[in-house]
Amino acid sequence: MIACDYHPSVQQIAWTETGTGECGERRLTHCAETEQFYRELKQHGASVRVGIEATRQLRWFERLLAELDFELWIGDPARIRAKQVRKQKNDRMDAAHILKLMLKDDFPRIWVPSPENRDVRQLVWHRHRLVGMRTRVMNQLQAIATNEGVRRKRGLWSRQGRAQLECCLCIRCVRPGGLEAKITSKLIRTVLCQSNRPDLSIAPA
Repeated sequence: MIACDYHPSVQQIAWTETGTGECGERRLTHCAETEQFYRELKQHGASVRVGIEATRQLRWFERLLAELDFELWIGDPARIRAKQVRKQKNDRMDAAHILKLMLKDDFPRIWVPSPENRDVRQLVWHRHRLVGMRTRVMNQLQAIATNEGVRRKRGLWSRQGRAQLECCLCIRCVRPGGLEAKITSKLIRTVLCQSNRPDLSIAPA
């Protein structure tokens, strides 16, 4: 068993070999030294369970352990701290505390979505941002058209409406103060080059 007090650049580990009772501690830097340490355990045929508090910036470490077929327990940080009698806090004591909870079978594990599930969530969030960007651009184009006397609402995205919008942009570019249209022209052309609204749907796997 390995208990890990994880930080972005280092991790402090406390470990024990349940078969022999041998134990120890070590400080590993990310990422090369950490990867070498766990890969050496794999080469020796060790069966490893790693306990760690839930935190950010763990994806690379999770992928490493999954590749090595090591078990990863992720715990609730608040409940882990609540079980600590002595409130002094340092990396060595935190790692030792996590190891103690794992040995007592009192480690407060939390449910963690699978990597595939998290990839889908990230895709949905990315799609949400793209839709927001598209909406902001389209609202700006509507404002430009309205300022030039073109009020077509949804009709602005029809072939005829887009042609009128192109004319409005050309007019703004040659007028004094038409710098806004020039600056955003590349983004605007990306929207206008589509014959229909962009399809941002997520295809099923």
